[in-house]
Amino acid sequence: MLHVAPDAASGGPLGRVRSGDRIRLSVRERRIDLLVPAEELARRPAPPRVRPARGYARLYHDQILRAHQGCDFDFLRRAPLR
Repeated sequence: MLHVAPDAASGGPLGRVRSGDRIRLSVRERRIDLLVPAEELARRPAPPRVRPARGYARLYHDQILRAHQGCDFDFLRRAPLR
């Protein structure tokens, strides 16, 4: 299994990947390498981070945990109130 965090939507480096970029992937070494020079990545704009105004999208945006933390809402992981 291979997982990459942070993801593109949360401002991670995957948001700067473009069609045609070369990527080296090794599950055994647990690595993913974007074969693009650092200078080129620095020139590419980061994807915009849009915070939804309300509703489920806002709840998801504000409260969801990352994949390596279980992809659950953070308030479901907190200790219950007594």
